[in-house]
Amino acid sequence: QVQLVESGGGLVQAGGSLRLACAASGSIFAINDMAWYRQAPGKQRELVAIISSSGGTDYLDSVKGRFTISRDNAKNTVFLQMNSLKPEDTAVYYCEAEAAPYSDFRTYHYWGQGTQVTVSS
Repeated sequence: QVQLVESGGGLVQAGGSLRLACAASGSIFAINDMAWYRQAPGKQRELVAIISSSGGTDYLDSVKGRFTISRDNAKNTVFLQMNSLKPEDTAVYYCEAEAAPYSDFRTYHYWGQGTQVTVSS
């Protein structure tokens, strides 16, 4: 199947930057969209940014101009560059990929384990 492993979370002061990475591995036939979601305590999970296989992107309004999503298709990896971080960006960030494994070539949604991002004021 397909596994997603995130890295790059941590503690940063307001105004600082972090770069998240998520690598997909396993028996992968193809990956379509890749995305980053986040979930803050007591809140629903929300879509932060999404990127298509051809590079088209879309963002949550509150992160536009501050966050940039990108991907390296050769390495099956998606990145989230987060600049000008604010305390309200504090959350667990999850990577998500729409991928087809070689086992049946059907598309499934896969999730990473999450990485904590904490922004102090």
